[in-house]
Amino acid sequence: MSNYGKVIVSREESIAIVTLNCPEKLNAMDDALLRELLDAATKVNGDDSIRIVILTGAGRSFCAGADLKMKSPAGRTVEDHLNKDHRPVLSAIRSATKPWISAVNGAAAGIGSAYAMNCDLTVMADDAYLFQAFSAIGLVPDGGATWHLANTIGRKRTYELIATGEKLSAARCLDLGLCNRVVSAERLLEETLSWARKLAQRAPLSLRYAKAAVQTAIEHDLDTTFDHEAKLQMLCSASEDHVEGVAAFMQKRTPKFKGR
Repeated sequence: MSNYGKVIVSREESIAIVTLNCPEKLNAMDDALLRELLDAATKVNGDDSIRIVILTGAGRSFCAGADLKMKSPAGRTVEDHLNKDHRPVLSAIRSATKPWISAVNGAAAGIGSAYAMNCDLTVMADDAYLFQAFSAIGLVPDGGATWHLANTIGRKRTYELIATGEKLSAARCLDLGLCNRVVSAERLLEETLSWARKLAQRAPLSLRYAKAAVQTAIEHDLDTTFDHEAKLQMLCSASEDHVEGVAAFMQKRTPKFKGR
């Protein structure tokens, strides 16, 4: 597909692979990379022929966090950078109507961990880790990392990780629910692609609305979630894919979903 300067977008059938491509600096994020990543995310999200997106990093690291050597323009604050550069990319992934899978190799550190956790599903290499490095340099987590951590592992564990700067191994992340699968480092992309292929065979509308339902469940109470589920179920039950899924089940064949 499209190659930028610091991001590579490739494709295998209905699966897009978005790769951060600054291995010489462990894919630390600067303004240029974020601009390319936003453009790439917008394009793959808008392509209905793409059903699953994989986000990964080239080289030894998923993402080492922000590029600390990057110099911001005069008068531009850290808050500006987070809101204007990172938030649009993270929101594009979170609001996408298709699943994003982070394939984490090596370090997912600093705001890089937020990108890994922000995806809908996560596969980690057995030598990968999440790292909240902020307390060692006098900063706090950003990019929504505290929200993802607190909603997954709870308040006390989240604060402990931030305060101590512990590196969370892939095995520990699996135990805590911060990733879905751990695979050998040599087979990370291969295993993630294999899983993505299986997901791509599921009904796109079902995956889309299940993602929306889960997001509502995390952020709202039971009654609100129940109401939202009912509305989403109405949309799904009226779809061509539902008719096709039932017919395929009755006829004992593989369904051919079209996402409508």
